Amino acid sequence: MRQGFFYGWVVVGAAALITCVGVGAMFSLGVFLKPIEESMGWSRTGISTIALLNWMAMGVGSFGWGALSDRFGTRIVALAGGILLGLGLVLGSQVTALWQLHLAFGALVGLAVGAFYAPLTSTATKWFTTNRGLAVSLVSAGIGLGVVIVSPLVRWIISLADWRIAMLVLGDLAWLVIIPAALLIRDQPGQLGEMAMGASPGGSPVRGTIRDFSAREVARAPQFWALGLAHFACCGAHSGPIFHMVTHAIDQGVTAMTAATVLSVSGFTSIAGRIATGMIADRFGAKRTLIAGLSLQAALVFLYLFAHDAAAFYALAAVFGVAYGGVMPLYALLVREYFGEKVMGTAYGGVFLISTLGMGLGSFAGGWVFDHLGSYAWLFIGSTAIGATAGLIALTLRAPRLLPAVAVS
Repeated sequence: MRQGFFYGWVVVGAAALITCVGVGAMFSLGVFLKPIEESMGWSRTGISTIALLNWMAMGVGSFGWGALSDRFGTRIVALAGGILLGLGLVLGSQVTALWQLHLAFGALVGLAVGAFYAPLTSTATKWFTTNRGLAVSLVSAGIGLGVVIVSPLVRWIISLADWRIAMLVLGDLAWLVIIPAALLIRDQPGQLGEMAMGASPGGSPVRGTIRDFSAREVARAPQFWALGLAHFACCGAHSGPIFHMVTHAIDQGVTAMTAATVLSVSGFTSIAGRIATGMIADRFGAKRTLIAGLSLQAALVFLYLFAHDAAAFYALAAVFGVAYGGVMPLYALLVREYFGEKVMGTAYGGVFLISTLGMGLGSFAGGWVFDHLGSYAWLFIGSTAIGATAGLIALTLRAPRLLPAVAVS
């Protein structure tokens, strides 16, 4: 039996930290929205378009970076993403026209962040046989931690200086944190002479194993498209309420700093949701856990129609964070269950690409609805319906086909 510390936990920790800074920086656009609107005179629709570009670029990046990580390794991919992220934020702090911010914060930041979550999550699954759900959840928890830390930090710097200084500091922080953390990433246990936690050489697994698919076989599989569509609808349902949470709260009379902390509350509880659902999925299965989480998420989005003061926003954000955070790691677990390890980066990158379209459209739709209808009410009604659809799609997922268990000599 191997003694000593298992390096897989270092990989998980580094991946969570990178995800924290990267995705936290991208989500901070919701905090930048109103200061940029007031400073530059740009419409909420125009600024919200940046979020659409963020998610489109992140989706394309997730697929492309995921394929590159399968071939060249995730450490190189994460390093490249960290360099691009810092560059996009620094350039964004210097813009004088909306199209420049679309290019810097929208396209470049989104492309950079695509190098993090999907490739790093895929790498985490390769280090663990048992506790895989927990490992993936800890990486995903970096997203929630990023919202908890980065959004109030940005709001605090804006209150001391302005939005340009805040964006510049955020770019420097991306370089200082992500580049060193990426150097800790190792792509699989064999690189350090270790084996995956829970693996048992010389024995045979209790259950059958999943055969490895090719990228072409993944694209033809109905499970891939069902997962992608469920993830798309899930993200379309929660992205608008998340992205416009701060602005909506301010519109209801909540102070700007309080509204930013409301977003942080949802980010904080999303960490608990991600970790809890990972452990629940290890015991009861990812599909069942996903369906329950999607149902809860849809119900909570509907309740935003009735929130009008700080106490209501805090209470709702706390539970909503558990719901939307909890479902996110489950898609990676299902992709691993269906398609195996060989093309995990490509397969999960493809599912994540589809999901990011939902994230971008939901964020954009919130700005469009407000500018044209004067409130976010129809955003919450539409998001509820889309969230319920995600749960119905998840119900169609069939169990993966297993190969017979074979002893390893």
